Amino acid sequence: MSVRQADRTSWRARVLFAALAIGVGAACLRTARADELGGSPAAHRQMVADTAVRSTAQYEIPRVKLLRADGKSVWLADELDDGRPVVLDFIYTTCTSICPLSSQTFSALQERLGDARGHVRLISISIDPESDTPRRLTDYSRRFDAGPLWQFYTGTLEASLTVQRAFRAYRGDKMSHAPLTLLRTAPGRPWIRFDGFATVSELMRELHE
Repeated sequence: MSVRQADRTSWRARVLFAALAIGVGAACLRTARADELGGSPAAHRQMVADTAVRSTAQYEIPRVKLLRADGKSVWLADELDDGRPVVLDFIYTTCTSICPLSSQTFSALQERLGDARGHVRLISISIDPESDTPRRLTDYSRRFDAGPLWQFYTGTLEASLTVQRAFRAYRGDKMSHAPLTLLRTAPGRPWIRFDGFATVSELMRELHE
């Protein structure tokens, strides 16, 4: 096994461990909520419910420039409004819990799209732009075998905060961030918002409707 393969195997092991830890924590939280409801049928439904809550929303895309991982300065609106469906999330490269799981979902989505992957934009925006340089984002993207249509963005702190607030993703600081995936099938259409960990199957279903 090469050093690079070993590093990738180690990274995926850490992602799996984080997934198990979050899964256990979520299960404990659901059990606690069920206890609060006294073991009622409503509590049981809550315990088995999907972790991602789906809603729809309209957002005004701010006029802001971001720095793509390839070093190019771009307008966010231009990146989002090229006519293709968009799937968007917020990450930071030193995150060891939520972000690796969200990125693993994006990686799996690439694979599931197959020949159609060239028709869907995947966009990950850093919420820690002061640390996430284009080089760091490029290294991070390689961990998840990001293809050419999965782009990573950083920029100024002000720009990142503007985007987070525009999409109601801002939680005060990076340590308080929550899993969030946004999907839009075409410019002008409503955004589908998943608060929680969206699954590949959920995203595929939205892209094909």
